[in-house]
Amino acid sequence: MNPGAYRGGHTARLLLFVMLLGWCGALLLFRFAWSGSLALGFLAWNLFLAAVPAVAAWLFARAMGKNSSLIERVTWFVIWLLFLPNAPYIITDFVHLNTHSGMPFWYDTALLVSCAGTGLLLGYTSIADVQFVIARRFSPLAGWLLVVAAVLLSGFGIYLGRFLRWNSWDTLTRPRQLSLAITERVMNPLSNPQTFGVTIVYGVGLFLGYVALRFWQPATISGSERTEPRQS
Repeated sequence: MNPGAYRGGHTARLLLFVMLLGWCGALLLFRFAWSGSLALGFLAWNLFLAAVPAVAAWLFARAMGKNSSLIERVTWFVIWLLFLPNAPYIITDFVHLNTHSGMPFWYDTALLVSCAGTGLLLGYTSIADVQFVIARRFSPLAGWLLVVAAVLLSGFGIYLGRFLRWNSWDTLTRPRQLSLAITERVMNPLSNPQTFGVTIVYGVGLFLGYVALRFWQPATISGSERTEPRQS
């Protein structure tokens, strides 16, 4: 792989996300000024959380490419995986869309589409970064297995966040309660059909969207070259 091309790809991607986040921010600020209300202001926080896995994935890729410690590599990987559901989670914020917000319905629709699309792209690029590293270090099959696991866990994370109102940082602040909530639903699938329904529907949907982007852009959406030889 050409290091210059790789850095150039990341620079172009960074500029793209700056523009996308700037556009979402401009739409939000205009909404605040026009309506005199901070409604939907939570989208700014959700976009920040969606950016966390993208940054963590980039740092994980950097750590894997140099003589960094195992602890550093594992730390960035865990942060990426824990915060990854926050990226696609924004697509569920359409539940806040209504015709009595004081703003034109079309405007709030455009705002939510912009934020949800940006969140999805942040999530997909982070998955592509991690997949690229895993495929290079181990095998392409290992990379795709990681993708499947990541999108299914994201679907489960969306369920935990939207329906049970858990957050990524609860793994640190309330690990016992979160573990009990997860265990109860995993061990009793027939009593919790919504858990598996949301996980599978969102997980499969995210996977198909990712596959479509990967094969639509052969060089991968992470800006890396697909023909990178496997390291020994």
